[in-house]
Amino acid sequence: MAVLPTAPAEGEANATPLELPDGGVDAPQLRYFVFALFFIFGGITSLNDVIIPKLKELFTLNYTQAMLVQFCFFTAYLVIGIPGAQLVKRIGYMRGAAAGLLTMMAGCLLFIPASATATYGLFLLALFVLASGIVVVQVVSNPLISLLGPARTVHSRLTFAQAFNSLGTTIFPRVGSWLILGGLAGVSAAQLTGVALDQYRTDETRAIVHTYIGLAVALAIIAAAVWMFRNKLPGEKHDHSSALAGFSLLKRTRFGFGALCIFLYVGAEVSIGSLIVNYLMQKDVLAISDGAAGKMISYYWGGAMVGRFIGSYFLRILSPGKILATLATGAILLILTSANSIGTASAYSLLAIGLMNSIMFPTIFSLACEKLGPRAADGSGIINIAIFGGAVVPLMTGYLADRSGSLHFALLLPAICYAIIAAFGIYARRPAEGPVMSPVAV
Repeated sequence: MAVLPTAPAEGEANATPLELPDGGVDAPQLRYFVFALFFIFGGITSLNDVIIPKLKELFTLNYTQAMLVQFCFFTAYLVIGIPGAQLVKRIGYMRGAAAGLLTMMAGCLLFIPASATATYGLFLLALFVLASGIVVVQVVSNPLISLLGPARTVHSRLTFAQAFNSLGTTIFPRVGSWLILGGLAGVSAAQLTGVALDQYRTDETRAIVHTYIGLAVALAIIAAAVWMFRNKLPGEKHDHSSALAGFSLLKRTRFGFGALCIFLYVGAEVSIGSLIVNYLMQKDVLAISDGAAGKMISYYWGGAMVGRFIGSYFLRILSPGKILATLATGAILLILTSANSIGTASAYSLLAIGLMNSIMFPTIFSLACEKLGPRAADGSGIINIAIFGGAVVPLMTGYLADRSGSLHFALLLPAICYAIIAAFGIYARRPAEGPVMSPVAV
């Protein structure tokens, strides 16, 4: 993506990022901010895995109803993906990041009225607004980190950035389980009615509110810091085509297949993460409390973090497609092991799937978006729409669990998702052919 130098805004440093011969930009200081963005939106997204068992107990929900948390959260990717890409193309990467962070802050603050009324629907609305901000931040982050460095190392760089996403998903659930999970001296919502039930729900949701108020304050500070760097990236070049023009990219087989795999990957990853607490609490697995199970979510996301740091090295020297196919196959084998065993074998084989997930999202993204050129923002917008899989697949997985009465059986659906991802890895094992795509006519 070619860039042109622009004058820094008044009061900013005169030093500007340097354009590299292959079209990238040498801007280490901006990479640090992008790494921070990956950390934030990854961590906040993973808190859903802690909130789901909490709201399931408070509002006495079945698995399908509880998965509405993920449905409302990830539906934002379907609704906001294209408008978010258009916004970023209009106002630029750094201003777009600031707008997304402020929207995330607004979503966090909506937890206050949701708790005051103890209304499940308001919690779902707050999560949708929060996710809308995350969508905008993610539309910025993926193409921006691809731009900030040499084109030849884009797979490795994006995977390294995703490792910070995993760092957030490892830390946030552990802290969140300590702040949010746990009941009042053995009391359960199922034992209460009327005013007592309403009061119990209000009291218990305060822990959720306090957590998200703290996040709102942190997001406001980070948004202010990002805004200070709004002109640091010189002369971004975007394709200013119509909002629907990005869908034409789906005609490109490599991109369309990759977008499908993003849909399936996010769906499988979120399905497993959402069920971990209830899965580990089962008598034939570990039979532990919700608080203890919540802390173990960090092993699932921590595996992804470790794998991404390791993967960022191997993606420099091995075929990204072959690595993707190998890890997707490994995820299938771990699911089969977990579903057909009990005790610690069942528990830890499920948690180990996080390690297999490690490089999947960044690798699918970069393989699908190879040679999009100035249409990278459009591609990122479509990819973010594909993240809607995190709404659909978990809901279907919850439905399978309710109908079959078995969380073990419900893992069949994520296994199918990984099988298709393995096929994409084999298909995309060679670099994309043809010239870099040109802008479409406005």
